[in-house]
Amino acid sequence: MTLYELNRLVREAIEDSMAREYWVEAEVAECREARGHCYLELIEKDEQTTTPIAKASAKCWASKWAVVKPYFERTTGQRLVAGMKVLLKVYPQFHEAFGFSWIVTDIDPTYTLGDMARQRQEIIRQLKAEGVFDLQKELTLPLFCQRIAVISSETAAGYGDFCHQLAENPYGFQFETHLFSAIMQGEGIEGSIINALTRIYDTAFDCVVIVRGGGATSDLSGFDTLALAEHVANFPIPIITGIGHERDECILDMVSHIRVKTPTAAAALLIEHLKGVFDAVNQVQDRITRAAQQQLAAVGYQLTALEQRIPMLIERRMTNAFHQLQLIEERVKGLDPQVLLSRGYSITLHHGRVVRDASALAPGDEIETRLEKGKIHSIIRPPLTPPISGGEIGGGGAPLAPDTNK
Repeated sequence: MTLYELNRLVREAIEDSMAREYWVEAEVAECREARGHCYLELIEKDEQTTTPIAKASAKCWASKWAVVKPYFERTTGQRLVAGMKVLLKVYPQFHEAFGFSWIVTDIDPTYTLGDMARQRQEIIRQLKAEGVFDLQKELTLPLFCQRIAVISSETAAGYGDFCHQLAENPYGFQFETHLFSAIMQGEGIEGSIINALTRIYDTAFDCVVIVRGGGATSDLSGFDTLALAEHVANFPIPIITGIGHERDECILDMVSHIRVKTPTAAAALLIEHLKGVFDAVNQVQDRITRAAQQQLAAVGYQLTALEQRIPMLIERRMTNAFHQLQLIEERVKGLDPQVLLSRGYSITLHHGRVVRDASALAPGDEIETRLEKGKIHSIIRPPLTPPISGGEIGGGGAPLAPDTNK
């Protein structure tokens, strides 16, 4: 037999013995499209060791794929990508030249949804077990949140909408945005966004905004990964997501600080946040102004009252001071030595000091005696020897005249 004849026997045997279609569970190891057809590599792994225990090729011809693809993506919100668990309806086909392949006629999206949900729940469970699921929620947007790091594709319509919304805000607020370009659809989402976050980490921004917009809803699987969720959850500044889809939140949305549906909604959030701060500042300014006006008014009333009382207080104090002066004057008059002199007393001075003890003076000291009228200057002399009577000295004589200067 020739090889062709042998392969034809195999084909006929398969067609005869496996003429019907089968529903088969498998994991997509590879998925690619070419000329409208979809080519798949399917795999089954051991649940304990994850070692592959079965592999097969599968094809979905363009006529079927044109119907199956949009239904699958519309139902799951995801493209068919490697790593997905799928439930395929297939029949066997063996071609003499191209060998064996499973031909796909249908895909059950509900099976994939269930597996996706299971995977998401497992990621959420792990994030909560690590204690990082709500870390972003504990952060606070800065009051003046104006320096914005944007993670998006430079050509994404959502990025342009976001920047335009900020620039054209009705309040004239100024925002500074810096783009950190990243892949926002397809299989490169996870690594690209993580790389952008790494570049932002060492810079000074008030918050990070991850926006997409304009892409197909089937390109969101990259936002549902554990590694990306962990990076976002642990990031030290608030992250706002505006991925631009209406379906249930992706895991990236769940762990971010704030999730909005569209890039323009993210811009509106930042504008309203700053407007709230602006209004609060104005309210505080008004309160300070009113308080200052009240204080000034109170001080004005006090000054007016003082202005009315000051003359009376001055007059009263002047009267009291005059009375005190009179009292002091009387006391001074009572202590004036001239008063004593007018009463007949005298004051004796020696070198300008009052003499209170005669023993303090010696012969030859000059003293000054002050009277009510005039002064007398005297010199201290030694006491005189008593005179000898005339009978005793041989004859009498006249007594000496008194010394008027003594």
